[in-house]
Amino acid sequence: MKKLLLVAIISLLTLTACRQEDESTNQIETQPSDAQNETEDSTRTLLASHDFFEPFTGKIDHIHGLGYVGDQEVAFFATHDGLKVYKNGTWLKTKRENNDYMGFNATDEGFYSSGHPGTDSKLPNPIGMMKSVDYGQTLQSLGFEAEVDFHLMAVGYNNHQIFVMSPHKNSIMKADAFYVSEDDGANWREVAASGLKGDFIGLAVHPTDKNILAAAGEDGIYLSKDQGETFELLTTGTQGTSVYFTGNSLLYGEYDGQPSFVLRNLRSEEEVEISLPEMKEEAIMYAAINPKNEHEITFVTFNNDIYQTSDHGESWKLLANSGDLQ
Repeated sequence: MKKLLLVAIISLLTLTACRQEDESTNQIETQPSDAQNETEDSTRTLLASHDFFEPFTGKIDHIHGLGYVGDQEVAFFATHDGLKVYKNGTWLKTKRENNDYMGFNATDEGFYSSGHPGTDSKLPNPIGMMKSVDYGQTLQSLGFEAEVDFHLMAVGYNNHQIFVMSPHKNSIMKADAFYVSEDDGANWREVAASGLKGDFIGLAVHPTDKNILAAAGEDGIYLSKDQGETFELLTTGTQGTSVYFTGNSLLYGEYDGQPSFVLRNLRSEEEVEISLPEMKEEAIMYAAINPKNEHEITFVTFNNDIYQTSDHGESWKLLANSGDLQ
């Protein structure tokens, strides 16, 4: 049962070492309204005409994050060679700063990331912690340049609180310890993270409530309501594979021989399972919900399959099969 998580961790560690030198399930998709189409088309046209983007028709390898950047209705994918963007059948990629983005997190203003510089970049290696408010054209350093590549990093979509696990000792942090920052890395505070056990694959911060954090790991899904001091294990007998917050809910992926996708109401604690497309020996590694349309969900699997639904899981469209665009 632990095979999937362990393979993912080994893959991430191997990648770090190297760098350091339409399918449906049930019903036919509903058609968006004319007004919605106008908004989506205008957003797509804006990015397509932007001099930082160009059409993309290649293969996506090594996806390290997913999110709707800058409060747009466009899905961004962080890869080992820059950002890729998808909207309504159109794929784009960035022309410059094609960095190996790790620990990628989208916010209402832009994105935060760690990782390694691309061949066209003048950034140090590793890049430490960076922030961008212009789709990655320019990157503002938040520290740790040439020091740390944060794989486990989460940022609140609206409150921008950062929650990280330090992979090794650095100028500020201890090894394998958890820290939070409420001021873009100007100050860091270690949190006890009592209750967290084993290896972890993902972290999340609530978009507005700085006290609510989550983690996905080999023993399941964990939730904190005190800014990471203590965590409660929400699931048993299953691996946690992904975590993502909306305003009222925690969306998480898990695996027990079969993948599942669950939306948990943070107030009532009621859980609803979202239908998934047919997936064999696969699970959800990254997921995000369109901030302006809660029915649109996008997720990435461990095998670089990309799916998107516009009707909250009633049907799914396959965007990439093992990284090959569809």
